[in-house]
Amino acid sequence: MNEMKFRDFGFDKEILKALEKLEYYKPTKVQEKVMPLILQKKDIIVKSKTGSGKTASFAIPICENIELEQRSAQVLVLTPTRELAVQIKEDIAYIGRFKKIRCAAIFGRQSIEMQKRELSQRVHVIVATPGRLIDHIQRGNVNLEDIKYLIIDEADEMLNMGFLDQVESIISNLKKERITMLFSATMPQQIELICKKHMKDSIRIDIETEKSHESTINQFYYQISEKDKESLLNEIIYTQRPERCIIFCNTRDRVEKIIRIMKKKNYSCIGLHGGMEQGIRLSTIQKFKRGQFRFLVATDVAARGIHIDEVSHVVNYDMPLEKENYVHRIGRTGRAGKTGTAISMVLNSEKELMKEIENFIEKELVCTKRVNISEIEEGKILFESKVQMKPESKTDRSEKLNREITKIRINAGKKRKIRPGDIMGAISNIEGVSAKDIGIIDIQSTCSYVEIFGKKGDYVFNELQKTKIKGKIISMKKVRFRNF
Repeated sequence: MNEMKFRDFGFDKEILKALEKLEYYKPTKVQEKVMPLILQKKDIIVKSKTGSGKTASFAIPICENIELEQRSAQVLVLTPTRELAVQIKEDIAYIGRFKKIRCAAIFGRQSIEMQKRELSQRVHVIVATPGRLIDHIQRGNVNLEDIKYLIIDEADEMLNMGFLDQVESIISNLKKERITMLFSATMPQQIELICKKHMKDSIRIDIETEKSHESTINQFYYQISEKDKESLLNEIIYTQRPERCIIFCNTRDRVEKIIRIMKKKNYSCIGLHGGMEQGIRLSTIQKFKRGQFRFLVATDVAARGIHIDEVSHVVNYDMPLEKENYVHRIGRTGRAGKTGTAISMVLNSEKELMKEIENFIEKELVCTKRVNISEIEEGKILFESKVQMKPESKTDRSEKLNREITKIRINAGKKRKIRPGDIMGAISNIEGVSAKDIGIIDIQSTCSYVEIFGKKGDYVFNELQKTKIKGKIISMKKVRFRNF
């Protein structure tokens, strides 16, 4: 039987080009099942665990179906966390980059005025957390009248975080003639009720991934006392020698304490928790993704929304408070067909929780014993011999795609009455350049940004500095892409 390829689905060449640059070589199981149904505009309910490729399963066909010239938003994605909103926005934007699809991430703890300005421009896809989107709806900042596709992602986490009433409120602002998709790791009864109420003739897809977890993630635990956790962490580090590792804690204070302890030992580590400013949280995730740190010590804010293909180990320094979060935590490793290791520290008082987790994942985990001192010492020598104890620097998929795109900042925007057509016209008039070489044009208050595809970036930049825009020569510079 021949393996399916993305080209077999009949996607636009611009989307196939982006998938190739992003190193999407063949569809995952969930993508094979979901993408044809979205292309056929069916309501779907998808039960699928983390790491299965579900974001691309809806992002790719959504990008295919978008009508580029329509000014108002056509797609709304609701997600429970800011980190996941940013991640999904980036994924959709990269897949739709050569098709010139514009995507906005709307979430709290970011300037609402800045988001208002972004929403006032042509935006094809809005990815939002419920609370901030309702704020924009109440202020009249967003037009949802033309939404054709509603995607509710991580629906069970929406329920856990108390967002379902807000989701219902948002749905009441949408037209009934739309395609609705719901993605969830589990299907509690309240989620089932939402499906019945807001979906019609929906098709259910249940991707069994527990078995893949069994094959790709080696899971075991230690029965241990609280006072011995710190020494056990060192033992795990020295004997496992992780390339990249996420250490999960339950509280902000615990994260900060473990970071202090690890830094004293010169471990390459960084912390992440909900008490940090949003910009710092997003920057922290990017630094870990790029390999600037070997260890990420984090609360459950990192259990969803962080898509990193090469996390070798996950350590539950504290056991999660809910069994579902165990699955989300360990799902940070063993991704994209690679193997991983998940290690848990279990207190005597947490034996029943461990049994609940085993029943939930339908797998009995091994309770292992600590190693002897000679193994620890040998492992310590080998681990500390690694240069600065840092992992290799990583280039993520988006950086590879961005290498072929030049982004130019033009120092004129709305205040000088610059429009996208002015910039498009100026660049199209450069000899050897056409509209297909020009990507997304973003007009802001005092400046504008334009993307140039392929190898013409430097040429366009040099020629544009000599080209009048609305009758004037305007200063400009090349800028780097930001991933958040």
